Amino acid sequence: MATTLNSYSRTFTIGGDLPVSRLGYGAMRITGQGIWGPPKDHDESIRVLKRAVELGVNFIDTADSYGPHVSEELIAEALHPYPTGLVIATKGGLERTGPDQWPVNGHPDHLRKVLDGSLKRLKLEQIDLYQLHRIDPKVPAELTFEFLQEAQQTGKVKHIGLSEVSVDDIKDAQQYFEVVSVQNMYSVDNRKWEPVLEYCKEQDIAFIPWFPLNAGNISAQEKLRTIAAKHGATIHQVALNWLLNHADNILLIPGTSSVEHLEENMKTTDIQLSEDDIKELDGISPA
Repeated sequence: MATTLNSYSRTFTIGGDLPVSRLGYGAMRITGQGIWGPPKDHDESIRVLKRAVELGVNFIDTADSYGPHVSEELIAEALHPYPTGLVIATKGGLERTGPDQWPVNGHPDHLRKVLDGSLKRLKLEQIDLYQLHRIDPKVPAELTFEFLQEAQQTGKVKHIGLSEVSVDDIKDAQQYFEVVSVQNMYSVDNRKWEPVLEYCKEQDIAFIPWFPLNAGNISAQEKLRTIAAKHGATIHQVALNWLLNHADNILLIPGTSSVEHLEENMKTTDIQLSEDDIKELDGISPA
């Protein structure tokens, strides 16, 4: 009989002082189509946020660009005053010019404006984790990093993270502040950023994968489907569970605008993958 796995750590401490459950919630999908404008069902979005916290979520990831502004406003509407221990991470560094349009802007003037806006919308005096959404190739990185350093020194943000970065990018940023999280695209079938994950493990940096399932990888889908059927689970649950087993510094932020789907995602931790399952998934080739 195959040995089952489920011995991974259920929590991770961000920056040495923010303990969170490794199964969090990503609040991008509680906006309109194209991550633009208000959600189709405002009340359901509020129910999703409240239910997430009821189910034990204490790490919510958002950004000023989701809506824009809509996601942050809904979080405050649903959850403020926030329960003790709830960590809200937000991001800055992208502009919105329309549905599915995300121009990068890492200029300090822009970041100052959107950071102040996030504080106001979230009704916070300090943001626990502020993440740079992208490094802007049009702006010298040191200017962006100096602004983030200043925001931390003045108390507007407690901890700082990065998104879609290389190991060298992280090392450059570490000259200005402690990098406590990295949010890169990563999944069982897309491991382009494996070197970044390994570096983050060495440095005790949270690694937050976005797009945790590449639906275009047919071979991977077949393997996931077979394992999911064996466990009475969905392929999404299996893909998420593999990530929890893969590295203890991985934090998951599956997003949804539906309470039903949220509850399904939260059952990810009920699955007990076997060593053979893990070996099979480890061997998946990128699309």
